[in-house]
Amino acid sequence: MKKIAFSLVVAVLICACSGRNNKPRGTGDSVTNDSLVTIDIKYATGFSVRDSAGIRLVDVGKNDHFALVHADDVVVPNGYTKVRVPIKRTICMTSLQLSNFTVLDAHDVVKGLTGTKNLFNKDILQRVKDGRIVKIGMEGNFDPEMVLAAHPDIIFISPFKRGGYEPIKETGITLVPHLGYKELDPLGQAEWIKFVGMFIGKEQEAQDIFDGIEERYNAIKSLASKSEKRPTVFSGEMHSGTWHAVGGKNYLAQIFRDAGADYVLDDEETAGENLEFETMYALAAKADYWRILNSFPGDFSYEALKSSEPRNELFQAFKERKVIYCNMKKQAYYEMSPVQPDILLKDFVAIFHPELVDSGYQATYYKLLK
Repeated sequence: MKKIAFSLVVAVLICACSGRNNKPRGTGDSVTNDSLVTIDIKYATGFSVRDSAGIRLVDVGKNDHFALVHADDVVVPNGYTKVRVPIKRTICMTSLQLSNFTVLDAHDVVKGLTGTKNLFNKDILQRVKDGRIVKIGMEGNFDPEMVLAAHPDIIFISPFKRGGYEPIKETGITLVPHLGYKELDPLGQAEWIKFVGMFIGKEQEAQDIFDGIEERYNAIKSLASKSEKRPTVFSGEMHSGTWHAVGGKNYLAQIFRDAGADYVLDDEETAGENLEFETMYALAAKADYWRILNSFPGDFSYEALKSSEPRNELFQAFKERKVIYCNMKKQAYYEMSPVQPDILLKDFVAIFHPELVDSGYQATYYKLLK
């Protein structure tokens, strides 16, 4: 009975969405000059863009292809899914995706989220509270009725997680992969601002914002490269008997290098690695700095770090009080750092090479643990 009821809801809402999308657009929805902006992708590797006969063709990864159009009667190339832009309603699956909408001042377009854990943005929290944004459940355990209640034109997804998209696919709503999390270059991850900008009609604004990020990032990187000394740094901590560290090709490892430091792992791994304590100690016993990101309740300290694993006090970085720390319960790390790699970089430069940064610099994310 539930299945029949859900199918009826799906059918009704699909018809409603279809009817809404077919309405002529007035001046408020008119195509802006942004549709003529040339999208130049310089760092991101997960998507590409080309224009053909007035249609913007967007390829995401190897298997997903979208034709962004401003009228329903446009014929698109075979293999491409037509998307009428600018979209007015969507669902975000991750904080990384949400950061793109925040920096583009486009919260009005966001009508659904997976959750609000570690979310700081007051505007988003208020929208969830008053019902303008609905919570659809976590990946792998979506609430299809809440998905439909958001009336999304498209849904941005992150295919690397637990999935659970099959019930959503039945609605006919277009699913658009957002692969920013796969980027190995910090500027490549931030460049996904342009990707979202194309769908919401803010191409020029996205281009301008990214240009500023790029300019600041490269200026700080150039400054750090002038330092004669390159300290060493390692990352992560023990959880459930294993050490969780980012790989040597991870975007964070690249930020370390751009900040004028050497990361102790120089392997080809791009994501996280689970290592034994002895393995990490052999690599990092004499490292200058130790970077930690967690959600510790209360004030994290060297005492807390030692309590979690007594052997932590053996590291030189622990002994010399050179632990670099960010608490996700106090900083909007995943919510905003994807679009602020320049700020992340400056935080690290201020620690690795304080002589290169103004003495009054106030870090945003990472500071030396006191």
